[in-house]
Amino acid sequence: MQYDVFNGDADGICALLQLRLEQPLVSTRITGIKRDIALLERVHAEPGDAVTVLDISMIKNSDALRQLLDNGVVVDYIDHHAAGEIPDNPNLTATISEAPEVCTALLVNGRLRGARVAWAITGAFGDNLDEPAQRLAEKSGLRVSDVAALRELGICINYNGYGPSLDDLHFHPDALYESLFEAEQPQAFLNSSTFRKLQQGYQQDLAASANLKPVVEQPAFAVYQLPNASWARRVSGVLSNDLVRAYPERAHAVLTERADNSFLVSVRAPFERRTGAEAVCSQFETGGGREAAAGINRLPAGDLDRLVNALAAEYSGQA
Repeated sequence: MQYDVFNGDADGICALLQLRLEQPLVSTRITGIKRDIALLERVHAEPGDAVTVLDISMIKNSDALRQLLDNGVVVDYIDHHAAGEIPDNPNLTATISEAPEVCTALLVNGRLRGARVAWAITGAFGDNLDEPAQRLAEKSGLRVSDVAALRELGICINYNGYGPSLDDLHFHPDALYESLFEAEQPQAFLNSSTFRKLQQGYQQDLAASANLKPVVEQPAFAVYQLPNASWARRVSGVLSNDLVRAYPERAHAVLTERADNSFLVSVRAPFERRTGAEAVCSQFETGGGREAAAGINRLPAGDLDRLVNALAAEYSGQA
């Protein structure tokens, strides 16, 4: 049996689209919201089964990965998050890069030698890697109007993955993947009612956050706070990406209130120095990510000062 395990954001979805459009396989798919990354523990594979893992941190799935490998399951792992120690096991093929201008969709594009490059570009745009996406688009000879459409599509797919629960999303990530797979080409999906719903939701949610002011503002970083509302939970990640492009010299943290007196946190490193986000977030129990973009799933309200201090230590040089 084949299992496909993938992050429910643009990068994970577009990585799997490339693979399965080019290498069709009947599989059991396992995914969830963007921050639901402990996905390997849901795989109940037997010896000889195969598992493809896309865009989820190896270090956050290390125990489940080792158990699968020890049970004789063949694992193909492609990712750009913190990996930790990669197991030395003949059942594992690992394509890992933690470089700040790499995402899983681009790694898959390299493996497939550009066979489904439009989806790779879409995934890179969705992962806020505009420059690598633009370079790949230019190399592929795409028209400016087509590139703009792929950027909007990537952003909207990524936007759909945010929120602490599936109830906040417009579409379950697996259902969205299926719609994209059936479209086969980005342009076909861009003409669909599914895309129009995503586009409208994104525009409405972003408009709701338009007048947001920082609660902490320093030359090297700023902190924003969103209310406990579905629109805020959905928009938190794309708002973080927009802020770091508007103010490329500083880091940003976007906090979204949760019902249990805690926050969902998105952190983006300064665009001019795409490092440090993972180092900040990994100091907290539910935190992690990559150098340029990371998050904390549950930050107790009492730890807010600690987060501000961590940002200051990383980006202002204040211990």
